[in-house]
Amino acid sequence: MWHEILYRVLSIINYVVLVVMLVPLAVQCLSVFLFWVKKKKFPKSEKKARIAYLIPAHNESSVIFDTVKSIIEKQNYPRECFDVFVVADNCTDNTAELAKKAGAIVWERNDSDPTHRMALYPLKNGIDKIIHAENPHDMVIHLDADNHICDDFSSLMNDAYQSGVVFARPYEGGTNSTQNFYTKACTLFYCFDSRYGSRVRERFGIAAHVNGAGAMMATSMLLKCGGYDVTSISDDAEFNFNRMLEGTYGHFVEDAVVFEDMPSSFKDTVNRTQRIGSGGMSLLKTKLLRMLGKFFVTGRISYVEMFITYSFNFLAVLLCVWIPLFFIYDFIYLANCAYGNIAVSMMSQEYYMTVLWNTVWSLIGVAGGLFVVFGYLQALFVVLTDYKKLGAKKRGDMVSAVFLFPVFVLLYGGALAYGALKKPKGWKEIKRNAPNGEDK
Repeated sequence: MWHEILYRVLSIINYVVLVVMLVPLAVQCLSVFLFWVKKKKFPKSEKKARIAYLIPAHNESSVIFDTVKSIIEKQNYPRECFDVFVVADNCTDNTAELAKKAGAIVWERNDSDPTHRMALYPLKNGIDKIIHAENPHDMVIHLDADNHICDDFSSLMNDAYQSGVVFARPYEGGTNSTQNFYTKACTLFYCFDSRYGSRVRERFGIAAHVNGAGAMMATSMLLKCGGYDVTSISDDAEFNFNRMLEGTYGHFVEDAVVFEDMPSSFKDTVNRTQRIGSGGMSLLKTKLLRMLGKFFVTGRISYVEMFITYSFNFLAVLLCVWIPLFFIYDFIYLANCAYGNIAVSMMSQEYYMTVLWNTVWSLIGVAGGLFVVFGYLQALFVVLTDYKKLGAKKRGDMVSAVFLFPVFVLLYGGALAYGALKKPKGWKEIKRNAPNGEDK
């Protein structure tokens, strides 16, 4: 009958979707199972490069003073070898004044174009000034206004730079990681790529994903590519794509830790994830196929790995739209065929009953396995081994998040899919949280 033919056609399509979705999951599984590989350490260098910390800031008066002051006072690095620059972008508060008071060199930027209300424009402006200065710094390190960095951050990035690295990312932790469930879960999620993906990439010579706060960019590289040559809301990821397409590959400096302010509410978590999904989908449309093509030209695994990872923005849509719709239809159809509510001719009722229960148990097994591996095991291992890099004082501060982490994964996937379908929006004021959830 026609409905049996339709069911088989849709089932074949679903099998194809599942196979496609399994590829990035298999890559992530491989990273988790290779947790035992040793981290890469760059040799200590006595030679000191000049470092420019660059912070774009839009109405960040609640955090900018502490951020700048922390960098200047706590870095185990010669003070004459680094400066902190703040680009106060279209600020209507006293961000510029507080940044100056803390010791930063401040550039105030006013741009009436509403399409320029994105972090990439103050970053572009600041980078151009730094690399074209009369006495330019050797490297630029991008930080956000709420970031704090470990005391040896400058030294560790310098060691990498003196070893020949021109583009690198740090380990990402949270300033307020122990505040509540959302900050704990977000911190765990962002640390996974540091502890698993980034470590494995660095050890096996695969390009790091340099796409966030703490990114180190050598001035020589910036001059070669003409500055911060990006246009999208996902400027950091786009910059990484541009460098890879040119043949410059990022590295991972694992002991250099940047602590970021994590969203502390459902709304903030969803908004942040939507932005990631929206920007990722934009790159998927414009540059990702070129990344795959570069793999076939060069044979370097870095390109196909990057393609697989970022294609998950599209796969999240399939996961949140196609998968639930198909299996709702699948269960309803199989149950009706199995219990005789729909007449069948191609197969018997017993056949449909068998398929129904095989599907039920298969889904339970697969979902359970994914929850164990991607939820509990990798989260528990990160808490046990890297709790200090997460921003926690003791392991017990983060354990509660491990048991609820699979719930967060579902939230993240849904928000990522929704963001992938939305048009990117510009820079918004963000609610900042006190470090470690303490009231200021």
